[in-house]
Amino acid sequence: MAARTILHIDMDAFFASIEQRRNPALRSRPVAVIGRGHRTVITTASYHARRYGVRTGMNIYEARRLCPQVVFVKANNRIYTDTSRRILAILEGFSPKIEPFSIDEAFIDVTGSTSLFGTPRTIALSIKKRIREETGLGSSVGIGPNKLMAKLASSMQKPDGLVLIEEGEVRSVLERLPVERLCGIGRKLAGRLNAMGIRTCGQLADCPAGILKSSFGMTGERLKLMAQGIDTSPVASVEEQERTRSVGHSITLPRNTSDTKTLKAYLLRLSEKVCSRARKHGLAGTRLILTVRYSDFHTFTRSRPLPCPTNDTRAVYLHALRIMDSIELKKAVRLIGIAMDVLARHLCQESLFEEDRRRTDLLRAMDTVNESFGEFTLTWGTILESRGETGVISPSWRPTGARNIDET
Repeated sequence: MAARTILHIDMDAFFASIEQRRNPALRSRPVAVIGRGHRTVITTASYHARRYGVRTGMNIYEARRLCPQVVFVKANNRIYTDTSRRILAILEGFSPKIEPFSIDEAFIDVTGSTSLFGTPRTIALSIKKRIREETGLGSSVGIGPNKLMAKLASSMQKPDGLVLIEEGEVRSVLERLPVERLCGIGRKLAGRLNAMGIRTCGQLADCPAGILKSSFGMTGERLKLMAQGIDTSPVASVEEQERTRSVGHSITLPRNTSDTKTLKAYLLRLSEKVCSRARKHGLAGTRLILTVRYSDFHTFTRSRPLPCPTNDTRAVYLHALRIMDSIELKKAVRLIGIAMDVLARHLCQESLFEEDRRRTDLLRAMDTVNESFGEFTLTWGTILESRGETGVISPSWRPTGARNIDET
């Protein structure tokens, strides 16, 4: 494969920085962003707050114990999403090859852009400057020969960092790096590697492939390649990803619950988010996947094929209900999610039935309004009934599928 130059843009304390920009009184204070419901979990913290030990996932009582002066701000997902779109628009001015990785991260392949915009470092500086000027926010940029190394580079000098890892520097950078620093190796997998005496990427790279394969199956081969800094995956746009992967959303509930009426309301909300994205890209799903996470973090999935390829909210919601009804909940639910996979191009044929045509027109109208004025501006009555406890919807800009290796 020809040499590539990949940038990874990672916004610095994204949610907290937006809140500090909106309210100047917060700029010199430690800030923690929390969900809008009753669940008292921190979604992100400013760097000032992080110096006291305040971290994502921590409850507000622990955060206040560590940092008594911390200011809690309720999340505003609509503003965060709008800002993310503006940042992606900036990146589009430098290359058409952009892959959103999350609401505050993206990869951009600038291999073919250097003749227009200068060296990779010059491009990175230009991107950081444009983001600062147009949004008032700071960012860290990593430059590498592939996505894996670019992602690592962006994490090495936060906040407001810019790190370049050349092809010839990859081995020396990885030699003493803890395995858990690599994107894709989660805490559980790192623990298993540590138990084998493998703590650094250098040790992982030197481990015989046969031993890794016997312990981790086919994943073992991938682990060895990662430890060597090898990653051939392309920078894929949202449209390219959604042609080959699933599209899904999950939501952490404001409070743990076993109430079926509440869970069904959230299923409708998730169905609409998933289907609206599928409709936007002309896709239809042939299999539906339901994910449930209990209060003790035990997580499981159930899937069933859809009767026919669809992106109709009602059809997906009713199918999700059938899956939910087949599950005997043993504990209160903390998180629920749905995804459609085996995506196919949706061929929009005019229905012979007036009711179906009216429903298609309704969905198109809803998508148009929500695209212009924000998600759920026009929505279903059942969703409105549950608005009092919105929870935190995972701000996924990409289809599901890019998980840590050891997650299920």
